[in-house]
Amino acid sequence: MKEKIQRFFRPLAFIPNPLAFPENSTKFFGFIHRLAALAGCFYLRLVGFTTSIKFYGAPLPPPAGTLPPPQGANEPADVGQAPPFFRTGQRAGQVIYVIWHCQQAFLIYAHRGRGITALASKSGDGEYAAQMLERFNYVLVRGSTSSGGLRSLIQLIQCARDGQTLAITPDGPKGPARKVQKGAVYLARKTGLPIIAIAGALSNKILTRSWDRFQIPLPFGRAVVAYSAPFYLPQAAGLEESAAELEKVLNETGLKAEELLEKG
Repeated sequence: MKEKIQRFFRPLAFIPNPLAFPENSTKFFGFIHRLAALAGCFYLRLVGFTTSIKFYGAPLPPPAGTLPPPQGANEPADVGQAPPFFRTGQRAGQVIYVIWHCQQAFLIYAHRGRGITALASKSGDGEYAAQMLERFNYVLVRGSTSSGGLRSLIQLIQCARDGQTLAITPDGPKGPARKVQKGAVYLARKTGLPIIAIAGALSNKILTRSWDRFQIPLPFGRAVVAYSAPFYLPQAAGLEESAAELEKVLNETGLKAEELLEKG
């Protein structure tokens, strides 16, 4: 059987034979990830091109040291295009963006080309996401809370010190869904950066059966991207208390996005 499979793959010279050598197997799956990422980027561009997208909220971050109360998304600002401070790499606009893992597909597209530093896990799914993020001009840090967590946190902290804006999924990569993990709280405290929660609402989407009910956007629909007001996590609060506060803001922003989508 193995010889038959090898003979089948032999005419396809441009695809490494996964059964020949272990290293070729790695190359083969690397090729599959690149191909899937290319198809995914093309699909998201198609969705974006055929979708009416509105952005709500996203004021400039507050001065350092202030602690405004967490809020939902503000009234419409710069509807139809991403807020202007997303286009800057200056420290004045430096923040940590947090999104739920299930919504990342469309939100990755919505914030493409900004040079935002994003965290991608080292799993197979993470490799696929990393390839897509690179094609959309994100800066990558590889790791997660379950694999390479400490190293990735150190890298993210260093990126923040270098003036980069960060984006993380605080419930990724394995959940529980919509539960903030302590690493996200630690990162916010250590960097001292304000946090902005981002949520997306889609009129056309498919919900998968994954652990987080991952959302796959469909073309020819409407979308709302909502932002919370920027806020800081109090240094004196406990990790669990701060995680609960962050969950609350993310969920409130999500509800606001859904309401705005219904209003049209």
